Amino acid sequence: MASNNVRKRRNGGPSSPGRAVVSGRPSSALNMVKNLTIFLTVVLLFVLVSLSYNNTLPWRMSHGTNMLDALATQLGMQEEVHAVVIDAGSTGTRVLAFTFHKSKIDGSLKLDKEMFKELKPGLSSYVKDPEAAGAPLRELLAAARQFVPAADVAHTPLILRATAGLRLLPEQRAEALLQTARAEAARSGFLVRPDAVAIMSGTDEGLFSWFTVNFLLDRLGGDPGRSVAVFDLGGGSTQVTFAPAEAGTVQHAPAGSIVDVSAMKADVGVYTQSPSSGQTILYSRSYLGVGLMAARHSLLTAGLPREQRSVVSDCVNPIVATTWSYAGKTYNISGVETKKNYKFVKGISGLLDKTEPIVDFVQCYQSAVRFLSGQVHAPEELRNREVYAISYYFDRATEAGLIDPFDGGVVTVEQLMRAARHVCETANVEQPLACLDLAYIAALLHAGLGLPGDHRLQLHKKIDDHETSWALGAAFHTLTNRS
Repeated sequence: MASNNVRKRRNGGPSSPGRAVVSGRPSSALNMVKNLTIFLTVVLLFVLVSLSYNNTLPWRMSHGTNMLDALATQLGMQEEVHAVVIDAGSTGTRVLAFTFHKSKIDGSLKLDKEMFKELKPGLSSYVKDPEAAGAPLRELLAAARQFVPAADVAHTPLILRATAGLRLLPEQRAEALLQTARAEAARSGFLVRPDAVAIMSGTDEGLFSWFTVNFLLDRLGGDPGRSVAVFDLGGGSTQVTFAPAEAGTVQHAPAGSIVDVSAMKADVGVYTQSPSSGQTILYSRSYLGVGLMAARHSLLTAGLPREQRSVVSDCVNPIVATTWSYAGKTYNISGVETKKNYKFVKGISGLLDKTEPIVDFVQCYQSAVRFLSGQVHAPEELRNREVYAISYYFDRATEAGLIDPFDGGVVTVEQLMRAARHVCETANVEQPLACLDLAYIAALLHAGLGLPGDHRLQLHKKIDDHETSWALGAAFHTLTNRS
């Protein structure tokens, strides 16, 4: 009979001839090595996932799911969470819904995916009939419910933030629109807190835009000079936000321009006017009434009685006659008919000489410079900083053919200036106000913000397929500050 020290095969059958183990010690040692190897492997994977989640590893893992995310979920180290943000802008209302992976270790978030849908016009366009604003909101909320898993809808926070469109309205009229929005939010099925629907301050808009762009670029934390400045040109307002790398910027900043935030943790968007050590210091300025549509309105109607609806503008081609609506009012717009607004073109190759209608670019540009005078602060440091310009900066550069409509691109202030001049000297009935818009953008960057002609601007609508919208920063803030 075989000795008790002889181990049988794993399938329960007898040991094979010549393969018997006559002592238990070697088997015990092998088991110890095997168990130790498994233990160390699990520890290594745990450490690897933890480090990757906290961006400690040298490769970029700030957003986007990967194999380690799946492993972290299986190990119970993270969970999938969602947030829905409605951007009620002056020219359109957009819904952005986000899916994050949230670490159960430290609460940090990694962006997985998002959805985006926009409807026009903006919420402020329903000022005469606030209840009519409910229909587009219902459509946007329905799209968000299609994105968020049904089981998670009731636990997914929803916020709506109105921007300059409502900031420019009288308080009573703005509140009527907000009441409609609150009613739709309450019926949406999402998690709606008491402060879920509100008008957002210009400072928050700038901070969240800065956070979004730098988060997507993986530029948060560390040397302030590594982060990028963000210019956000909306319809009613514009924001300029960056992390100062020079002491003079903080010393000479206008009152209220320097805010103290923690961009990586739960304090994002919660700021004080008295910076303390150990925090991220940002310069953030929001200019109400200096957005593209608000500026367009001011330039077109300068010097006219409030009730007048017929506008003759130096920034519109003389052959153009168009209409434009703003703040519930419709204007009939035409260009100036003078000899100065035509240029002589010498005929070549048998063609006859002719005159072509143009806009006097210099005159239009100077009108924009006068409008901006004294309204915008130009920090000296901006001349040396990398700038990402979003929203209408991107839109108008795309329409002018300066950048790819999908990938965006890089342009200089001088290139924008030349494009504005070219557009002003080209009659275009399909874009009758393009000259005014580009001339204003050129004036805002050069005369207003003090950027030299050779300063390069990064113009992008998306980074890594994610929208460059303040909504991402707002979603991050909402999820990391949940009570």
